[in-house]
Amino acid sequence: MNGGQKMDATAIVTNCPEENDVRAMCIWMKRNWPLQEQAEYWREVRGRMNNVGPILRSIFGKQACDDRIKACQQAVGGSTASELERNLGIGCCYSSNDSDLSRKLARVVRVRRGNSIESPLNLLVSPHLEREILSRLEDEMKQSDFIFFVLRFWDYAPPYLIGKCAASAFLNEDLLRAIRIKLKELRPPGRREPHRCTERALRHELHQKEVLPPPERLSNPVAMDHWVLYEPKVQNFPLVDGFFFVDSNPKTLVWLRMATAGGYRTRASTVRQFTECLAAYFNGWEELSRDMSWEIIYVQHADSTPMNGWQRCDVVNPNNVSDDESREIAAFWKEEVRQYQVSVSYRGFRGDEALRSEEEPSK
Repeated sequence: MNGGQKMDATAIVTNCPEENDVRAMCIWMKRNWPLQEQAEYWREVRGRMNNVGPILRSIFGKQACDDRIKACQQAVGGSTASELERNLGIGCCYSSNDSDLSRKLARVVRVRRGNSIESPLNLLVSPHLEREILSRLEDEMKQSDFIFFVLRFWDYAPPYLIGKCAASAFLNEDLLRAIRIKLKELRPPGRREPHRCTERALRHELHQKEVLPPPERLSNPVAMDHWVLYEPKVQNFPLVDGFFFVDSNPKTLVWLRMATAGGYRTRASTVRQFTECLAAYFNGWEELSRDMSWEIIYVQHADSTPMNGWQRCDVVNPNNVSDDESREIAAFWKEEVRQYQVSVSYRGFRGDEALRSEEEPSK
């Protein structure tokens, strides 16, 4: 074969080994060691995987791992944020990018998209490098660009990043505009009439964010404000990532939820827990909520399996919720809570493109 020519070849994408695979390798390689020494060896290997990723040639020896992490950190330090974002292709379908950055800092995983067909997806290679690179991008990119960047791989983003970005994303004008353009109502069986209050509400800018502490740390309930994005700083806060009140007639409470590919399961006990938190946060909640309109927006990545149907409220009866109360909450959810879904993506909803889409007259 002529050395100056390349034959066309089919790219073969192979998964990196999972943690359980590597652990099995360790057990086999050190099967004759005492159990305590086996356990210590596994802790060392797992620590190296955290630093450099599941790269077999770099995790079984200290020197190989040190050399690899040094090369990776030099690659990060020698690149600008725009170079990292462009060349790594994080959150995009795999392409044969032969850049030095991609070889050192990215890995490929197989995911199932909306059509249930597997496709390869680029992600960062290790938790350690993930934190370092994402922190660098967050510091150097515009907030709106970083939010849309994270939306590329929202279903695979680390939990700390989801918690940090979820509510703040809704303060971004570009994202709100994108949501408004693509908003789709999810109606329960039997409901035919459309309801567009949320679309009108999103035309008003949310002008500030108010962080809410855990209810037990709040000395006194506060007054409710309109057009303020409330972000609960509570671990495992029920139901939503954030919410705001609309000065309409009747008043409207809009819940915001970043949803994963699998959707979000709602239970009667979770709805009750959420309303109990609101009663603890706001003065006169019982009277305020009496004639209130309730709406929830599920925001998903465009490549995720979309929520095409109405999300029901499961009647699950823990000890603190009676059968009758669970059924009452489920009925409230079906009759009173309007649901919307929107799929957003980095490529489709950059600010200028979203603005053009909104301004162009429909044909």
